[in-house]
Amino acid sequence: MGFKEQIDLTRLPEHIAIIMDGNGRWAKNQGKFRVFGHENGVLSVKDIVEGCADIGIKYLTIYTFSTENWNRPIEEVNALMEIFISTINQETPRLTKNNIRLNAIGDLASLPQKCIEDLKSAMDKTANNTRCTLTLALSYSARWEITEAAKKLAQQAFDQKINISDIKEEDFSAQLTTRNMPDPELMIRTSGEHRISNFLLWQMAYTELYFTETLWPDFRQEDLFEAIVDYQKRERRFGKISEQLN
Repeated sequence: MGFKEQIDLTRLPEHIAIIMDGNGRWAKNQGKFRVFGHENGVLSVKDIVEGCADIGIKYLTIYTFSTENWNRPIEEVNALMEIFISTINQETPRLTKNNIRLNAIGDLASLPQKCIEDLKSAMDKTANNTRCTLTLALSYSARWEITEAAKKLAQQAFDQKINISDIKEEDFSAQLTTRNMPDPELMIRTSGEHRISNFLLWQMAYTELYFTETLWPDFRQEDLFEAIVDYQKRERRFGKISEQLN
């Protein structure tokens, strides 16, 4: 029996976050340039998006490009932007056909203008889709997001729209780029790295973390389903004891 058949569809994580890691190493293992790994990594994205939609995952957020990635060699950054643009344009019809909404979070204004325009167009075209929301974290940094949220609350306090003593966690969450989606219950990172790399730091306070040695271009639906099965075997207590959950 495969992992898909082992999944309890009544206990699915509503939101899965993924750190796609290992494209460069995968390409090096093939004797190719790093861009070859990024191109093949797109195939994994397509497969995982379809797998999530197929079993009923409502939200999928993938760490597509971090603010730290701008420090990579300019040739690689340019190649990534070209891959991003071509993929968005090619996949928008498929997203619409599969009733998947495209969303994006991050410092989007820092992206090349062509990326911004094509991304906005794709988001507009898929805005009414309801089966699954695919969120791309682009030029994203959790510390940047948290800092921006703090600035917004500080401005509201300065404008006397809120009292500092009244600010609650929910008020802070409402300033984040993820305010319209639930926090992720499961985070998957590929390639054997065991860190979260400035990704959704506030949102992942109680997220179950799953790490796999598989490099991202080799990660497919069966790997996704294995991670979900592992997630469903865990006891999520949120500070309580086991007896309180029964």
